[in-house]
Amino acid sequence: MEGPQTPEGVDRGRARSTAAGLFALLSFAATGLVAGPSAAASEEGPCALPRTDAHHSLGLDTWNADYPRPDRDLDALMVFLSFPDAAPRTTPGQLAADHFPATSEFFQRASYGRFTLKPHPRREWLKMPRPSTSYAIKRDWSSGRRAAYLRDALAVSDPLVDFSKYDIVYLVADPDAPGVDSDATKVVNFDRPLRADGTEINRMVTVFERHPPDRNVLAHETGHVFDLPDLYRRPMDGKGDWDTHVGDWDVMGSQFALAPEPFAWHKWKLGWLDRRQVRCVDGTGDDRFTLEPLTAPPQPGTTPGTRLAVVRTGPRTALAIEARDATGNDRDTCTEGVLVYRVRTDAVSGDGPVEVVDAHPGTAACPHRSVYPPLADAPLAEGETFTVQDDGVRVEVADRTATGGWTVRVTLV
Repeated sequence: MEGPQTPEGVDRGRARSTAAGLFALLSFAATGLVAGPSAAASEEGPCALPRTDAHHSLGLDTWNADYPRPDRDLDALMVFLSFPDAAPRTTPGQLAADHFPATSEFFQRASYGRFTLKPHPRREWLKMPRPSTSYAIKRDWSSGRRAAYLRDALAVSDPLVDFSKYDIVYLVADPDAPGVDSDATKVVNFDRPLRADGTEINRMVTVFERHPPDRNVLAHETGHVFDLPDLYRRPMDGKGDWDTHVGDWDVMGSQFALAPEPFAWHKWKLGWLDRRQVRCVDGTGDDRFTLEPLTAPPQPGTTPGTRLAVVRTGPRTALAIEARDATGNDRDTCTEGVLVYRVRTDAVSGDGPVEVVDAHPGTAACPHRSVYPPLADAPLAEGETFTVQDDGVRVEVADRTATGGWTVRVTLV
């Protein structure tokens, strides 16, 4: 969710700007951040769906330049905030170690080494001017209280920090302060960018995690910084299953996922897969090919293999096909095979931009570990065939190659 502010995330010689200018920008009411596409034309081929005005649209023809693209090294600042109503029981070093190097390693594996997230944690606590309880921190935080928190955080950090050096900002609160609620960990986007040290600040990550934190929580939040949507379904009444759209199959669905590797579609969007690794299936050519496991690192000196097959099903929709196995970020998965899912580029974050197709709708797997067992066995195994009736696409998995790839045939029926 997002905000000045629109919040989003896991549920459960440049002159400094004046403080007054920063604070004035924070006083704006939340209206949502919608940015137009960048000017670059798409070179990704006919299956690269167009980006729409939907928040965190999964369109691939352009990149939203308001977000940093993780196809290079990015520097992340960590500021640690304490409060006058609690003496911290942890150190900034301990809290930094809760998230790093694990988060950087997650992205190193997911990007095949194309992206490095470089953390820069401050070594001291910066004390906020008000008690933690005064901010009324919670999941559905009021914009006024959130603005007060961000205003105070910037006031204590700006004199000590040169924000122009960093691409990402994490504001990490003392987890033991009485007013801190771990469910409030979010990305906060600003409708009008803040300026500090001659640079624009479009968003910050507010971290309220326990010590130790939920696993992969910062990978999820950082995904939003890279314009990736929430893939979970938030029930209107807050009750029921949240993970019915994608289950365990992407960290943007759940930080607790058994197979948190980003979908191949996300990797294509972020620049970690190129067109050579994407096969566009339109029914006019050979429909039999080999899918390399999504988590397998590239082999030096070899031509990149196919990691994603796409069948375009409409102006803003596609069926995506990829192979998942128990390696890398997916080492804890309880099933392996060829995963099929729908992509909608006009669906906003949290409204089903990706939905996994369950190839075994009558069964489930890993009932005591999976976030949503009915989708834990969604992939097709060797020798299995499944027809996605609504899209008229049949997927057959023949066998596995000697190098671990999956031989697949996709037929338009």
